[in-house]
Amino acid sequence: MAESFGQEFTLVEATSDTGSTTEIWLALAKPNQAVTLVLAAVPEGWTAQILPAELSEKQQRMFEEVELKPGEIFRLSHE
Repeated sequence: MAESFGQEFTLVEATSDTGSTTEIWLALAKPNQAVTLVLAAVPEGWTAQILPAELSEKQQRMFEEVELKPGEIFRLSHE
């Protein structure tokens, strides 16, 4: 049986192999799954880690407006 993605938002920071580019991603998935989903979306050689953050009610509502389905990700920023 497949593992459930859950219904929680997870923030993930992805960094290029050179360290010159950082992206913040939002995932509707459990933390360990969120990292895997982001790594599948960024170029090979990048790293990804969970951003420890407790979401406020306002942030939670804002992220819900993105309308992600379980297992989906969305890039929030690109530096």
